[in-house]
Amino acid sequence: MKPLSLLLSVALGLVTAVSAGPAVIECWMVEDAGGGRLTKKPAALLLRQGPGRLPPRPDLEPELYLKVRDPAGALQAAFRRYPSDAPAPHCEMSRYLPLPASANWASGLTPEQSCPRALDGTWLMVSVSSPILSLSSFLRPESEPQPEPNLITMVTAVLTVLTHTPTPRIRLGQDALLDLKFAYMPPTSEAATSLAPGPPPFGLEWRRQHLGKGHLLLAATPGLSEQMPPAQEGAVAFAAWDDDEPWGPWTGNGTLWLPAVQPFQEGTYLATVHLPYLQGQVALELAVQKPPKVSLTPAPLVWATRGEAPPQLQCLVSHFYPSEGLEVEWELRGGPEGSFQKAEGQKWLSALLHHSDGTVSLSAHLQPVPVTAEHHGARYACRVHHPTLPALGRSAEVTLEVAGKSQEEDGVGLIMSISRHFLKSGIPHLLFISLPESPVRTLTTILGKPPSSLV
Repeated sequence: MKPLSLLLSVALGLVTAVSAGPAVIECWMVEDAGGGRLTKKPAALLLRQGPGRLPPRPDLEPELYLKVRDPAGALQAAFRRYPSDAPAPHCEMSRYLPLPASANWASGLTPEQSCPRALDGTWLMVSVSSPILSLSSFLRPESEPQPEPNLITMVTAVLTVLTHTPTPRIRLGQDALLDLKFAYMPPTSEAATSLAPGPPPFGLEWRRQHLGKGHLLLAATPGLSEQMPPAQEGAVAFAAWDDDEPWGPWTGNGTLWLPAVQPFQEGTYLATVHLPYLQGQVALELAVQKPPKVSLTPAPLVWATRGEAPPQLQCLVSHFYPSEGLEVEWELRGGPEGSFQKAEGQKWLSALLHHSDGTVSLSAHLQPVPVTAEHHGARYACRVHHPTLPALGRSAEVTLEVAGKSQEEDGVGLIMSISRHFLKSGIPHLLFISLPESPVRTLTTILGKPPSSLV
């Protein structure tokens, strides 16, 4: 026998799993009012009921207060995983008329000439969207509202199509896996027994829309020998029923795999599951991303003399995507004004450089203001913000060394600056200079011009 504490823990875990997620989904019923106008009425989906009476909803018409029976469990399971701190999903309902699929490749799903009588009656299509999930479900209402304990309409979820990745963010060059699940239960026992036992044939379609253009990526009809359009861009779908119960319900998988995603592949992906006279569709917004690399030159050390401006700084922000949303900030850390301040000076950005892989680069420039001895040891930093980076962004920094605490340090700083000048010009040299009372005057005498002109 299991210990009582273990049994209690298991029982509490089951209660938590069952009661997770919202019990009621608030919706809007959208209908055509004629003349290009739409009307909206409040509606609600009661997914599950606690002990006792149904919660009263005097604000709703009985036909729009819907208690959902979900034989396949897909609708219930989707919201059972919904986080309690997530924003409420957006839900709309509309009336639906069963029709055959318009695509030629899906014509084999409806060989009969007319819609079967089992699909007669009222149909409702529910569309739910949020950052957590996106789904569509076809509901079959019973003919009359139930009078007790409150006026409410019982509905059955017949076909549910959903994804738990409605806004995938894919690193450029990596594979994308666009999740898609669906579940189906024949609307009536007559509809189930009129077909061969086991799950029916279905059609799966993935399309992409971007910048006003759309095209078919993949189409499949598992179980039918129809001629399919060739898949595009290396797309592969895991299109199959997950079970083979004789009379349902059935669950299926239509997940799409795209290899090595490139920027041109971002956009709205429409996934449609076709059953005879029912077409459930969800939309996914795929974005391609690559965070920038950040480097700052000259590095790791910048020399300057008192009263002069340090060399111009260049911050290279390279190979990122998308180009939108980039911000560059210049900071001075550890200067005379405190531990952190915005760097003063002239700032500008270069034009975007486009690379063959679709990424872009640019450089940010800062010409700092003249410095004092108090700036010695301070650090100039270039901080980059981009949608692909954490909130604090990404930064690179260089340390500022200021000669000027003494005349001897002044001379050393100037000699190092001159040496760098000759090294850059490619002239080999060996410089021996003594440091008298005025090193600047001595260097001017040796060089014939002020040493600052060589820095």
